[in-house]
Amino acid sequence: MLIIGLTGGIGSGKSTAVDAFRALGTPIIDADKIAKDAVEKGSKALNELADYFGKNILTSQGALNRQQLKTIIFDDESALQKVEDILHPRIKKEIQNQIAHISKTSTAHYLIVDIPLLIEKNYQEMFDNIIVVDILPEQQIERVHKRDNLSHSQIKNILKAQATREQRIEHATHILNNTETPEFLQAQIIALHKEFLGLSQPQL
Repeated sequence: MLIIGLTGGIGSGKSTAVDAFRALGTPIIDADKIAKDAVEKGSKALNELADYFGKNILTSQGALNRQQLKTIIFDDESALQKVEDILHPRIKKEIQNQIAHISKTSTAHYLIVDIPLLIEKNYQEMFDNIIVVDILPEQQIERVHKRDNLSHSQIKNILKAQATREQRIEHATHILNNTETPEFLQAQIIALHKEFLGLSQPQL
């Protein structure tokens, strides 16, 4: 089974691409969901975060107060690094566990890991191929502005914290061009689906 990583910046259309692959029967592993599950109420990771940063990062019900944690780590690289040291080994291990489970139980020829920070967190070695959903920066800003009602300056600050377009493309084995119509994107996804089916077949 081929292990494919799929990534893209905010507003790139990554979720649309993932939904299209899912509709084709492709197993999907959602790294964002894994990250959220890792800090569920009562989890070891959340307890470690609370021990380090204090109980004020918890709600009155004992769940993670995400806004409070964001406030603490904003512009504090050492605090951000501590959060990543606690969370990312767990996230990576769970991704690997889910890959192993799907590989054993699914008849699919390939699976996709939907992972926004694939490049930023150096997950490249986990994958046989890496798909980048690509979009022009000005399109990215306009789409996020319309979708999330954020100002252009807020969006640009988010983009600064992510890998650049050039960095993503450098690591890509396949690029989905999402600068045009939804139909154009869908056609590329179907072509990639067929390619991966072929790549997963044993070569005689």
